[in-house]
Order: sequence, then C-alpha cells, then structure tokens
Amino acid sequence: MSRRPRLESSDGIYHIINRGNYRSDIFKSASTKMSFEDTLLEAAEKSNWQIYAYCIMRNHFHLAIATPQGNLVSGMQWLQSTFANRFNKFRKQRGHLFQGRYKSIIVEPGNHLAQLVNYIHLNPVRAGIVSIEDLLTYTYSSLPKFNTSYKKGSN
Repeated sequence: MSRRPRLESSDGIYHIINRGNYRSDIFKSASTKMSFEDTLLEAAEKSNWQIYAYCIMRNHFHLAIATPQGNLVSGMQWLQSTFANRFNKFRKQRGHLFQGRYKSIIVEPGNHLAQLVNYIHLNPVRAGIVSIEDLLTYTYSSLPKFNTSYKKGSN
C-alpha cells in the first residue's frame, strides 16, 4: 500500500519533526548542529519559508514553518537531502541519515502556533540539557535569536 500524499497549502503552517536513522545522535557536535542550522536557513531562503521556531537536539529536530508558496515537500526534500549529502561527504559515509519520512503536523495560526513555538523552544529543558533559567544559552534553537540583548554562549 502506498503512502498518502502530503497536504500542502500556500497558507500552511507546519510542525516538522524528524530524527536520526535508528534514533542515532546525528547532531552530536556543535559543528553538525551549526551546519544543519545553516542548511535550514538556506532551505528557507530557497523555498521562501517563514521560520517561526526551530530546535536542533542530539538525535532530532523540530521546525515550525509557514510555506507561502505551498512547497513543503520540495523544500523538505532539499533540506534533508542536502544536509545528508554534506554530512556523509564530510564523514566519508554513505546511506540514510534520517529515520525516514519526516512528520508534518498542520498548525492553526494564533494561539496554537504560539503554543507550538513555546513547545519547540522548551525542548532542551525537557531533555535536561539546560535549566529554564539557562534556556537562552542553548544556541541551537531560534529562541536566542529572538532576544537581541542575548550574548552567545558555548552550548
């Protein structure tokens, strides 16, 4: 049985989640997290996405994005394949990097989107990586970029 096609909308807002193949820690190093962040920003520019929030954890990532051009599938294909190719080339590896099909959940604007943004930004706290007081020091998330008075930490 084939998979159902994804719903795409020119006014769609999505919560995107994917993790490393076999739940592996693909984002172990700071440089890998920064590389994914750079690739995400490239994908957003190429696809004309609006990024509301993101968080890169050791073995998965969360995104809250809007797709004004209704191009979720092509943008995510570019993001994941480009990052996987760069990751594998750098490490002289081959094969799948991500667990499979990313999860995309349609999000209503307004309060639902605000709750999602909070949920995404609180991931490092729930995982025990940082305390709520030190959340702004977790630099692999969009939260520190929202706070202009923040000075980059070393997480």
